[in-house]
Amino acid sequence: MGATNNSGNNMKAATATYESFISLIKIATPVIGLITAVVIMIIAS
Repeated sequence: MGATNNSGNNMKAATATYESFISLIKIATPVIGLITAVVIMIIAS
């Protein structure tokens, strides 16, 4: 097929994807925790 195997570019793209995923997780984890705490407070009251 037409794909080339250029490891350098693949590694750069993989690193960029990984770094954006980690950044998203750092933001999403506290938000999910806060939503969970609010739901637990609503259920408990």
